[in-house]
Amino acid sequence: MQIHARTALLGSEWIQDVRVEIDLGRIERVQTQAPAAPNDTRVDVLLPALANLHSHAFQRAMAGMTETRMAGRESFWTWRNLMYRFLDRLTPEQIEAIAALVFMEMQEAGYASVGEFHYVHHQPGGAPYDQLSELSQRIFGAAQQTGIGLTHLPVLYTYGGVAQEPLTGGQLRFGNDVSRFLKLVEDCRTILPYSDSILGIAPHSLRATSPADLSQVLQATPDGPVHIHIAEQVQEVADVQAALGQRPVAWLLDNADVNEWWCLIHATHMTDVETRALAQSGAVAGLCPITEANLGDGIFNGATYIAENGQFGVGSDSNIRISLPEEMRTLEYSQRLRDHQRAVLVPAEGSVGHALYIGAAQGGAQALGRDAGQIAEGKLADLVAIDRTHPTLCALADDQLLDGLCFAAPDGLVTDLWSAGRHMVKQGRHVARDQIIPAYKSAIAGLLASV
Repeated sequence: MQIHARTALLGSEWIQDVRVEIDLGRIERVQTQAPAAPNDTRVDVLLPALANLHSHAFQRAMAGMTETRMAGRESFWTWRNLMYRFLDRLTPEQIEAIAALVFMEMQEAGYASVGEFHYVHHQPGGAPYDQLSELSQRIFGAAQQTGIGLTHLPVLYTYGGVAQEPLTGGQLRFGNDVSRFLKLVEDCRTILPYSDSILGIAPHSLRATSPADLSQVLQATPDGPVHIHIAEQVQEVADVQAALGQRPVAWLLDNADVNEWWCLIHATHMTDVETRALAQSGAVAGLCPITEANLGDGIFNGATYIAENGQFGVGSDSNIRISLPEEMRTLEYSQRLRDHQRAVLVPAEGSVGHALYIGAAQGGAQALGRDAGQIAEGKLADLVAIDRTHPTLCALADDQLLDGLCFAAPDGLVTDLWSAGRHMVKQGRHVARDQIIPAYKSAIAGLLASV
């Protein structure tokens, strides 16, 4: 397979007339100042595609259902209760159909891969399926249908709170002790959907596991990505500090070997000391700006983190809205609103859009353990093409394109997308869209009828 781009981003440079040859899912050759060959796929602007580093696919079906204020103060915790009631009805078939829609939408938005933070493991009420990995297999089925690059992250979720309360209600579908969780991980390892698929682990949070369990799981799975919800809510920080004697980021950095394999999701509420220490650890801060704004989580300590060369990536988390441009601009705009400044998330000087996009491309690939994030020989062919002729981009010079994409562009500028060389979006549409949409609508009709 060959791609010819009028303009491509190679490293940090914009290069004209670039020809990319792909073999077995990887970039075999990159030629510059090269004419197009007759069978090349011709695109306008070629970029490294981003990884969506944090997703709970099933929550996409809840979008728009939780925007009504309840009696008293609305918060993350009332949203969570509604989510638990919703997932009590989900069947395996519905989970697969919803995930396929989500993965398709991600690819049409410009994401070539996803980190699926998968914590719905069992039947309503908590009994395991005959196959422990039944619902992981449903995620794999959705990945195969859409061709998306998958880092699967089975979640260890054992307790209902930091005091090790028992699970109740909707949480029962999540629950595993360490022994059963490790069996689930091994079951998943044997059935990953693609050769480029990655298996990691996700201790859900310091409130849903224990220090002893966390240590045991980390010792048993020494290789691969480790993702964890860490400091999303003020109440969470207070609860962890009361139970463990430290704030969650500080406790984790002091009690685990946090390194480049780790991704700390929603590292929202950090002191400056914690922020610098996380940046220096080599881990990735997993940021989900649209969901964090939707849930009222708070604002990431971005300027301090970037000043320490901290790695970051973005994810769509609850999937209430899947939009790469909006994710990027919400991240930067949150910083501007807090600090009363402009152009915050750029280390010294230069294009904010460039810093955001390149940073998220590299950090997202690192977080997913995925050999991607740039257009270079030997890398996975996770690539996206955008339409420069669109009115929001047509007046911009090369070095302004990512500013236009991040701050001015609407959705719908993606013309083509490749996930490890699989050409899944063509002319702005996913190649399986006509099968995925009806299946999703049928699944939702059945779900609503059961609620």
